[in-house]
Amino acid sequence: MSGERRIDAVREADVVVLGAGVAGLSTALGLAGRRVDLLSKGPLARTGNSPWAQGGIAAAVGAGDAPALHAADTIAVAGALADEEAVVRLTREGPSRLAALVRMGARFDRDAAGGLDLAREAAHSRRRILHARDATGAEIVRVLRARLAEAGGVAVFEGAFALEVVTDGGRAAGVLALHADGAVVLHSARAVVIATGGIGRAWSRTTNPAEATGDGLALAWRAGARLADLEFVQFHPTALDTGEDPMPLLTEALRGAGARLVDEDDGFVVEGGDLQARDVVARSLWRALAEGRHVFLDARDAVGESFPERFPTVFAACQANGLDPRREKLPVAPAAHYHMGGVLTDLEGRTSLPGLWAAGEVACTGVHGANRLASNSLLEALVFGASVARSVADALAHLPRAPRRLRVGPTTATEPSEAAAASAVAALRRTMWESVGLVRDDASLRAALRDLESLGRRLSPSPSMTVPPEAFSAAGPAPCSRPVLEARNLLAVARLVATAALERRESRGAHHRTDYPTSDPAWRRRVVLTRRGDGIVLETGSVPAPQATSEVSA
Repeated sequence: MSGERRIDAVREADVVVLGAGVAGLSTALGLAGRRVDLLSKGPLARTGNSPWAQGGIAAAVGAGDAPALHAADTIAVAGALADEEAVVRLTREGPSRLAALVRMGARFDRDAAGGLDLAREAAHSRRRILHARDATGAEIVRVLRARLAEAGGVAVFEGAFALEVVTDGGRAAGVLALHADGAVVLHSARAVVIATGGIGRAWSRTTNPAEATGDGLALAWRAGARLADLEFVQFHPTALDTGEDPMPLLTEALRGAGARLVDEDDGFVVEGGDLQARDVVARSLWRALAEGRHVFLDARDAVGESFPERFPTVFAACQANGLDPRREKLPVAPAAHYHMGGVLTDLEGRTSLPGLWAAGEVACTGVHGANRLASNSLLEALVFGASVARSVADALAHLPRAPRRLRVGPTTATEPSEAAAASAVAALRRTMWESVGLVRDDASLRAALRDLESLGRRLSPSPSMTVPPEAFSAAGPAPCSRPVLEARNLLAVARLVATAALERRESRGAHHRTDYPTSDPAWRRRVVLTRRGDGIVLETGSVPAPQATSEVSA
């Protein structure tokens, strides 16, 4: 049973941007001067994965390096699924994006001569990683936020939770959001950009903060956009294994500085070296742990007494857990870290739903293929956030004004309690870790889907309805609480990932199946998911990125 959705206010904008990480901030800055509503799920300074990103940002800015070399490294780890045109854009535009950040005041580490102190990380053939100690993401967010505060036309709403992308006539037409004060606000807009980050909270062991509940992916799915590569989830090899949730990340820069992965007897854990691609290292650790061995990161000789100065974030996390990385080895284990899949886009961030763009981790341009090269994520957010801004700015000249009728979902009369939602999320996260984790097979994936179906019945998602603007009023029930909404988003995302993983009957990049342990040339293609009613339609042929859709309303 459902009631009319309560609407407390209506705002009209040119563009609504969902997400205030590097991708969302870059997009909003590129559209400054237009009417932009930027919705952040939490406080700007610490929402999402971007401020948590310890590792650096990669760009071919050093002597002896070149964008072509960076592109080759990116493609080499991508499991033969990277979109080479997307990789070329990423690596060619990277240096200019980094130079712009420096001009804005970004404080990257410098060497003794005053030049950029470039480091090397896993699977990079050159030293091309820029760091701001071990808080690079936070530094980039700081700079972008400062510039945003100077920009005109961008209205920022902190603590605004997106309920749905509203549509009209088959196109995105705005966003319905629950604001921090409890008001339900319709942000009517000519264009919508989703830049909400990843899905790490779907696993019980993750480096992602509490906000990473897959909201943007679920919003795009419910609105009808196509999704791709969802089975490719990157598990970071070195999360501090002390029982915290989220697990503190031990940045890859530590291994770049010479730290070693060892067992309790100081034997090497990773055959072939610790700076191989992340999927290789993570599975090596998983096997060692499955054998009953303990795994540690030993940075005593490599970093030693300089730990507090060189890696203050890691040092603080270790100290909070009663560990001193200068004196002892650090217990580590893999954890869900980054999603290579997402909302399928072209190189301008346009999705298959007219009026809807996506940028950053929530998007799937194909730039990462089946496995992301270390330190390419922040760069992706900068480069493709700027591309989205250019594309939207160009399209605004042709986009129609806000429509008169919008699709808005109702509220159900009976909602699960927050306690019930929390219980369902805990069960979901255990299921995903145990059955849709680093190593998968047919039986585990089918069992996961059965468990998720059962959890879905406990959360009972709502249908949709059409509401004319004159019906917007304070009448009708309030939306259910944010924890319940997040639980539903996590459930939708988990089912989609498990479905895609079951469909891909091979091992490739970050997707490893024990029943299909090798890569199959016949599977050198994307798995694309489309919604049909409450069901999932799978496409497994050679599916290109969506064609640039005309933004002129029919």
